[in-house]
Order: sequence, then structure tokens, then C-alpha cells
Amino acid sequence: MRTLRTVAEVRAALRGPRRAGRTIGLVPTMGSFHAGHLSLMQRAREQCDEVVVSLFVNPTQFDQAADLSRYPRNEATDALLASDAGVDYLFAPDVAEIYPAGFATTVTVAGITETLEGEHRGRGHFDGVVTVVTKLFNIVQADIAYFGQKDAQQARVIERLVRDLDIPVRIEICPTIREPDGLALSSRNAQLSPDERTRALAISRALQAAEAAVAAGERDAEEVARTARALMTSDGVEPEYLELVSTDTLAPVRMIDDSVLVVIAAQIGATRLIDNQIMAINGAT
Repeated sequence: MRTLRTVAEVRAALRGPRRAGRTIGLVPTMGSFHAGHLSLMQRAREQCDEVVVSLFVNPTQFDQAADLSRYPRNEATDALLASDAGVDYLFAPDVAEIYPAGFATTVTVAGITETLEGEHRGRGHFDGVVTVVTKLFNIVQADIAYFGQKDAQQARVIERLVRDLDIPVRIEICPTIREPDGLALSSRNAQLSPDERTRALAISRALQAAEAAVAAGERDAEEVARTARALMTSDGVEPEYLELVSTDTLAPVRMIDDSVLVVIAAQIGATRLIDNQIMAINGAT
């Protein structure tokens, strides 16, 4: 595996494979790899001739400086994990390479960024995400890019970005990877104390409660949400939001007559976690 630091190095490294018609896969990450990241790399390895993983903690998508400074970083370990996963190129630029002096462009996706994470983290969060992802798409020019379902809203935003701007890349959304006890894997989990780690299970338990309510026949979305919120409260965790939304538009739903997305965000100590679950009824997928 080669570690590349500059845009010029990436373009030079991929020039030959692209000319040879080899399929290029991109896995955009902010590092601190866990099994969820590795599952994306493994999917890319299965489907592509060349696999590029970007490792860049993007400052423009953080709404709080303290959150940015606390975000876990360990490039040496990440490089070993990526190499073991069969990655061909690790693109690990510094901030000045991605945002050089005089950088003055922002990409915005409207319509599905104002709610949920956009409401609680600020509109600038998704502006930062889609701007850096657009840059990565332009730098790597991959055939396929891989994202995780755990960041459900982000995944929908990226799909909209690609559709609206006719970016020639296929987006693959891969399943959330969980610990045996149900906690969704996240780089932020490393920030949890043992007690906070236990409390964080309230999130996945709430998703299970929502799923059980629907399986039992409940179709009123607010009633399902009320059941899930009550479980979290009883576990000592107050959600920032817990909503049932459309899997496509992320708009709130009132009655459940098709597949819906249950989305949750909660602050556990100093760590903010998100999770979601797609629930399908009547054979919907």
C-alpha cells in the first residue's frame, strides 16, 4: 500500500490504472478505523481493481472546536489496518492540501440538510461534508464510492449531491456494523468511559423497541417514537432527537405504511452519538 499526501500524487498514481480501464473504488474516512470502516474497504476490494481510502479529519464539518480537537487520530494504526484490508492507496493529506490559501468555495445541498443533524449541528456541518466529498470525488475520480448506513442522513445527502451535479460515481451504502451487544461502531466510541459505554446501549435498545412496536402492529409513528423515547429516558439518556422519517426524503412520517427510517442522536457524557434503523412492513425493503 502506498501513502499519498498530495492531490498531484493521487492523480499520478491513478493515471495508469485509469487508462488501463481498471475500476477504482473510494472509501472516504476521517480515520480511527474500526470494523465498520474495514467492511467498506472489504466491499471495495471485492468490487474494484484499485482501492483508495482517504484519511482526512475535515475541520469544516465540525460545529465545535472542542469536538474537532477531541476527534481520535492514529494514522500509523490506520495505515496498518488499511494495508491488511488490501487497500492500494491511502490518501492522507494535511489541511492545507485540501483547503489551500484563498480557498473560497462551498458546496450546498438544500432540502434534506436542514433537519436532524443539520438542525442540531448547524447547516454548515453538511456544507463541510459535501464540499470535502466533492473535492475527493474530483481528486480520485472513482467509479464507486462507499459510505456507511450508520450516517444515514449523510448518505442521502451524498446521493443527492451526485444526482444533482451529475458526478460520474456510483454510491454504495453499506450496512451498519454493530458490537455484539448492539452498539453501532463509531470512532467516537473510544471517547466513552465504561459507564458511558453502558449507557450508550440505550440508543440501540430504543431502535429495537421501535422495531418491536411496529412488528406488534403499531402504525402511528409518534406512538412508536414515544415508546422508544420512554425506553431511553428510563435508561437515563435523553435523545437530542428521535424521529421516524421517510427513507428517501427524510421528511417526518405520521403513519407507517411503508419502510421508514428511525433516526436517533444523543449526548452520552461529552460524546455525541447517532444511530438509525430501517424498518420495513408489508414486504417493503
